[in-house]
Amino acid sequence: FDRARRQPARREQSGRGAGVQTKAVDGSDRGSQREGSRRSHTGSWRAGGWALGERLAINVSGMRYETQLRTLAQFPDTLLGDPKRRLRYYDPLRDELFLDRSRVCFDAILFFYQSGGRLRRPANVPLDVFMEEMRFYQLGEDTLARFKQDEGFPKVEEQPLPANPLQRRLWMLFEYPESSGGARIIAIISVMVIVVSILIFCLETLPEFRAEKEGRHQRTESSSLWKSFRGDPFFITETVCICWFSFELVVRLLCAPSKVHFFKDVMNTIDFFAIIPYFVTLGTELAKDRGDPPSVSLALIRVIRLVRVFRIFKLSRHSKGLQILGQTLKASLRELALLIFFLFIGVILFSSAVYFAEVDNPKTSFTSIPEAFWWAVVSMTTVGYGDMYPETVGGKLVGSMCAIAGVLTISLPVPVIVSNFSYFYHRETECVDTESEFKHVDTDVWEGEGGEGEGGGGGGEGGGAEESRPLSCRYTH
Repeated sequence: FDRARRQPARREQSGRGAGVQTKAVDGSDRGSQREGSRRSHTGSWRAGGWALGERLAINVSGMRYETQLRTLAQFPDTLLGDPKRRLRYYDPLRDELFLDRSRVCFDAILFFYQSGGRLRRPANVPLDVFMEEMRFYQLGEDTLARFKQDEGFPKVEEQPLPANPLQRRLWMLFEYPESSGGARIIAIISVMVIVVSILIFCLETLPEFRAEKEGRHQRTESSSLWKSFRGDPFFITETVCICWFSFELVVRLLCAPSKVHFFKDVMNTIDFFAIIPYFVTLGTELAKDRGDPPSVSLALIRVIRLVRVFRIFKLSRHSKGLQILGQTLKASLRELALLIFFLFIGVILFSSAVYFAEVDNPKTSFTSIPEAFWWAVVSMTTVGYGDMYPETVGGKLVGSMCAIAGVLTISLPVPVIVSNFSYFYHRETECVDTESEFKHVDTDVWEGEGGEGEGGGGGGEGGGAEESRPLSCRYTH
């Protein structure tokens, strides 16, 4: 910086010629003292890259900022903290740094230096724009990772790959759909199988299909189990789907680089529980076919069959929308717990009030406080089935207050949940790599193809090369 600031003075001194030299001879004593003082002061500037007490002017797209060098020197590995890197943007004629960047973002960047490392994104700046400014100012990977964590980004851990080439290829095919065209085809097949299995689960409960299935079993009671299932299209389709799910799960289990992490993954747990109901039901039917008494109760079998509906969560592996919904619910657990707590208090209060308001009515449906819980929940959520309703004046007043309190109770935490969903949705849509499509303009004051600190350093030391001179000097002089 010091050399760049003295360049206009050197040109002016060389233009004056011998007159300057004669004047220097006449005042040799005072000139030598000033020169000695200037050299010692300049030496201290060179040793410290300017004195830390000096102020530096920074012009960001016409907005002028000033800060002390000691403020920037707290982070010497950044663009503004390193004297060699920021020299590329120094304008010696105006004695300032010129950066053709976002002024709104620079307020947060300067606050990062002033606060000792606190980084806060302005509310009106998109996430991808601010992250681009962070990369320009070279704030470092640690700062970027901490910023992503504060913004709610999931912590991305380095995923190990199997050492065996065949296992690595199979793992990439089944685990990373975006890795290749074959992986995308497998992902499409998996989604189609999931959709078909869910449709079969829903269609087999229709009355006409259920009656046909029961009649088929009655006609084949004397025959074997396989003959009764052979003509059942639902069983055949379910078997095909289970075969695909089992094959996918076994391949991913055998090719997993870490079996412990594989079983800890929630999605793998869902895959495992999605195929268990089929084998439990099949084992029960085989035991019944042999005449053995069933070891599992009918209610438990129905619960196990209900687990089949959890296959729909397998779609979250391939759906960004379900992933956003899961992130929203995870980030809004506190608000959801607060909502349930408010509803619990309201249910207790209004069910007790309506019970005592209707206790003298012999035809009342509110025979006890627990019986009134259902009415309180339905009223506070503004559903109102109409199966239970107060008939007395006091009961109707309680019901009116219950409905109004329910609206207020639900409306309090819901905006926070909606805000979280909007944040995660826009984060997914904004954080798109657009470097190949858009490129920021070059803001170097000094021309030349130098690296970070190299081009600027060369311009400061030489000052005579045409490609390292500042644009303002080239066009002015």
